[in-house]
Amino acid sequence: MQPRDRLSAKEVQVATLVWQGLTNKDIAAVLGTSEQVVKNYLRTTFDKLGVWTRLELALYVAGHGGASWQAQFGRAGGAQPPAWEGPEAAQGVAFREESEKAAAAAASSRSTL
Repeated sequence: MQPRDRLSAKEVQVATLVWQGLTNKDIAAVLGTSEQVVKNYLRTTFDKLGVWTRLELALYVAGHGGASWQAQFGRAGGAQPPAWEGPEAAQGVAFREESEKAAAAAASSRSTL
């Protein structure tokens, strides 16, 4: 069993959104929950994957087929939510800085390579 297989569906979703460049606040808006709940998901995800930071988490997701995580979750969990297709599709999520938007766009473009 791979460490990724130990993650719950929500933890996979949060990890993928981190990989896409969203902040905790943005992830909370996409999930319709609080930032504290997102932090809790991140803590358990970090523990299960053996990473310490958001950057390490994003690199783990990228190195273990990040683009396929969404597809696997979509097949296993029914219809994939439209807001989960990428930051540009996350309706109602406002970026605080242009640099965050650029980073999210770069992450999305990497997933198509």
